[in-house]
Amino acid sequence: MQSAFYKFLFPLALATVPSWLPAQQLPVAARAPRTAAPLLTGRVTDAATGEPLPGANIIFDDLKQGTAAGPDGSFSFSSLPRGRFTVQVRSLGYNTVTQTVDTGSGQSLDFKLTVAATEIGQVVVTGVSQATQLRRSPIPTTVVDRTRLNQTSASNIVDAIAHTPGLSQITTGAAISKPVVRGLGYNRVITLNNGAKQEGQQWGDEHGIEIDEFSVDRAEIIKGPGSLLYGSDAMAGVINFLAPEPIAEGHITGLATASYQTNNHQQGYSFQNAGNIKGFNWLARGTRKVAGDYQNRYDGRVYNSGFNEWDANGYVGVNKSWGYSHLTFSTFNQRLGLTEGARDPQTGRFLKDVPSGDSALSVPVSDADLRGYGLAVPQQQINHLRVGTDNSFVLGSNGGRLALQVSYQQNLRREYGNVLAPAETSLYFQLRTVDYSLRYFLPEKNGWNLTVGTSGLHQQNRNLGQEFLIPAYRVSEGGVFAVGKKTIGALDISGGLRYDVRQISADKLLLPREPGPTFPLFPDETKFPGFISTFRNYSGSLGAAYSLSEKLTVKGNLSRGFRAPNIAELGSNGKHEGTIRYEIGNDNLSPETSLQVDAGVSYVTDHVRFSVDAFENSISNYIFTRRLLTAGGADSLRDGTAAYKYAQGQARLVGGEVSLDLHPHPLDWLHFENSFSMVRAEQLNVPADQKYLPFIPGDRLQSELRANFRRQGKRLANPYARLQLEHTFAQNRYFSAFDTETATPGYTLVNAGLGTDLANAQGKTLFSLYLTANNLFDVGYQSHLSRLKYADYNVANGRTGVFNQGRNVSVRLVVPLHFK
Repeated sequence: MQSAFYKFLFPLALATVPSWLPAQQLPVAARAPRTAAPLLTGRVTDAATGEPLPGANIIFDDLKQGTAAGPDGSFSFSSLPRGRFTVQVRSLGYNTVTQTVDTGSGQSLDFKLTVAATEIGQVVVTGVSQATQLRRSPIPTTVVDRTRLNQTSASNIVDAIAHTPGLSQITTGAAISKPVVRGLGYNRVITLNNGAKQEGQQWGDEHGIEIDEFSVDRAEIIKGPGSLLYGSDAMAGVINFLAPEPIAEGHITGLATASYQTNNHQQGYSFQNAGNIKGFNWLARGTRKVAGDYQNRYDGRVYNSGFNEWDANGYVGVNKSWGYSHLTFSTFNQRLGLTEGARDPQTGRFLKDVPSGDSALSVPVSDADLRGYGLAVPQQQINHLRVGTDNSFVLGSNGGRLALQVSYQQNLRREYGNVLAPAETSLYFQLRTVDYSLRYFLPEKNGWNLTVGTSGLHQQNRNLGQEFLIPAYRVSEGGVFAVGKKTIGALDISGGLRYDVRQISADKLLLPREPGPTFPLFPDETKFPGFISTFRNYSGSLGAAYSLSEKLTVKGNLSRGFRAPNIAELGSNGKHEGTIRYEIGNDNLSPETSLQVDAGVSYVTDHVRFSVDAFENSISNYIFTRRLLTAGGADSLRDGTAAYKYAQGQARLVGGEVSLDLHPHPLDWLHFENSFSMVRAEQLNVPADQKYLPFIPGDRLQSELRANFRRQGKRLANPYARLQLEHTFAQNRYFSAFDTETATPGYTLVNAGLGTDLANAQGKTLFSLYLTANNLFDVGYQSHLSRLKYADYNVANGRTGVFNQGRNVSVRLVVPLHFK
């Protein structure tokens, strides 16, 4: 079966590029060496005063080349390829300018930036045929930049972006967060690391995203089916974590970052070195994080909720007139405690297991157990290694490009759950993946931007531990796609089609029922029966953005998504530490398909920004877990735990986001930003207690009052202060069948922050300081998407489950370094 699959896929992949490449642009060895465009020069100034803007960034995203304006605002590029490419010009406190530039024209560029009251020029590179201005893309997309990330304190990168309207997170303590986009998460959201799929154990609850938070320069979030470029699993959306752009030619720089958080004594240290010498460029980063048990007003310190982490990542490569070629690497290494939340029935204190002869005994934790950075059993170790190559070759003088990404990933996940043998791996998954993406960006012609290509992967997952939750398996998948965009005056039309094939092959596993001399009397137990499943489907999208004026834009998009069932949904059979249920797979599941309609309108002036984005998403064969009951209506128990089995139904999700940002004149330094997001998610044709989908976030209202200043005196630059109110409404629409979920009360959090850059007498930044306070009034609350909400009852306070983190004050210091 697998051989037949490859016989189908291989010619399909080969056919993707040659048939679409114009014959005169095929890269051949005998071709004459490509010449660079003439020296591209320009200047960046303030549109109102005419003063130069030193330090302004000029970025060609599609070419991964950038530079910074000098003291007089001037800049130059010496080795850009010839062609038409999108450039963006950014300077803190100013609106980003975006335009398409002919690099071979030899004309000097003059960019005049206006002071930013509202950000209207952001560029996105995720899910589009080329770098595109955000307001001209019909796909609902949000950008979270480095400035916002520095001003937001969080334990991990997913928490850092979770304040984005339409985005939330499923959590298991401080270290484990998985993104949820408009009510959908897990394998319905694709995570990208610099544009390449991150392949870990996405189906699992007990680990987050294996990406170093300090390595992320910005995050681009697509809300809605984004499968056209990335394949199955992007039904809810795509989150692309992007690294900093290459620095300017002739420079070697560094960046040292240190942070501390008071709640769990979390320490973070990261150092980055980057350089660009005659087109040879590199970036290397190392990070260390460590945290103890977090605390809140109801639980005190939450036992075994700490973690520690070692990360390294970067790239080395060349940027020349023919394009660029980079060798990329990242290694993410995390060890974390798994909070079970078991309680002493007399005192309500957390329990821990200790050896007692040949068995384990549960005893209340001591105060000493809650101090320091030590981790107890159960705990987990995650190691994710990624090595890849990222290439872009410019073909011809009119800007056609061929992009190739290939990477090898190894994800090791170990769980330690035996207190009698702490080094024994209860669960041990070894996931190895080879993934590829080949795209040809056709030259722009008559306003058309077209991209065609193929992408896919082959992966193998092995069970190396003492226990088995999912079978060992192999996945092979591939797809072909074509996406495009056409600009007709103020109208931008974009869309495309994709076809995918995925095959999952799970191994059979037999376990002896009774070892020893009596073994022949008992047949083997079938832990996993083994199966081969093949899924084929297509995805599509068609949308438009129309600028009624420079201030008013309307958008609409119709998209079809596709997701093949994952290995846990098809074949799981077991319980492991950190979970509160026993899960059983269903190998008869069909793939999910969705049809989503998006509509939006945005109105932007110098002092007001108003936007509305609404959606309706209809999902066929929606996969969820259903609690199993006995004939008498009691819980069906496996290993002493309630059992759940995967089932399917029809689902419909509707909702959207509304944003209103006010910047009153003449107080242009004052920003009052507001957003409201909601999701209504229901199953169709089911009993009333099964009506609502599980793990749907409550409605959320956010209001932030922020003051931004350009400069105060000679030494303070870009100081800011912010006060945010975040109200999450009660979630009374929950999956109540089989006691799967319970209602969650509403709560209000107040967050605050302030910071500044400190410059020397010449205006050069010496360091940046950020002070943040989350949950300022130490509110005791439980998120509806917290898995610890369903831990044991606490007799000491009459509350069930573990609560989220209490007040947390953090400080972050960022020091730029200049070596050349």
